[in-house]
Amino acid sequence: MTLEASNRQLASLALSLLDLTDLSDDCTPEAIEALCARARTPHGPVAAICIWPRFVAQARGILGASSPVRIATVVNFPSGDLPVDDVVAETTGAIADGADEIDLVIPYRALMAGDEEAVREMIRAVRAACGETVVLKTILETGELRERGLIRNASHLAIQEGADFIKTSTGKVAVNATLEAADIMLTAIREMGRRVGFKPAGGVRTVADARLYLTLAATIHGPDWLMPSTFRFGASGLLGDILSVIEGRESLAAPAAY
Repeated sequence: MTLEASNRQLASLALSLLDLTDLSDDCTPEAIEALCARARTPHGPVAAICIWPRFVAQARGILGASSPVRIATVVNFPSGDLPVDDVVAETTGAIADGADEIDLVIPYRALMAGDEEAVREMIRAVRAACGETVVLKTILETGELRERGLIRNASHLAIQEGADFIKTSTGKVAVNATLEAADIMLTAIREMGRRVGFKPAGGVRTVADARLYLTLAATIHGPDWLMPSTFRFGASGLLGDILSVIEGRESLAAPAAY
């Protein structure tokens, strides 16, 4: 992507980078069926769907074994304060049901209290449960960490312990993805020198929003870095605006729940 890409080009790119999300508290099997259908658009598939663990087996049955749409699920979500053994059990169960990717909430409150080892232990254990084939995204909950130093430290800890992605937010707190947090996290990835992806989640609702994050990432890492293996959007409402822009209709710019 060039920084001067047209809205339609950028929307097509954002489609390929989207983790289409339904983590609503009242999500139903019918909603998952609809989500799987929406994930395969006339203009190509999204990168993944992101759903509660209890729906992974259903989604795998709908999408099949060879679907280009990956299945991501959340563990230690949204509180970040479950015991390590419970989170490992969540992870192994989800993988057995067919999950391709695990989005783990780190124990961010422990980190805020100065306990870095709790974060390391959690990520290390879930990384081991994921093995080499399942993608591990770590959710830092940057809106709660707030301080630049804490966000940078959380990013470094996650990368050191083997995360494949660092993700801003659960979408369940007052402040979710922000460009400030994105800048800190993208810079931390560059500082660590490992191939690690970035996922802003919560509050990215329009192609115009997406452009801001993609431009920032391209500025720090180069335009060739913008691919599903290194960049994702976590959103429920972004897809509608992407499709409107690709199809030449007016941008919806509607608020999303996630």
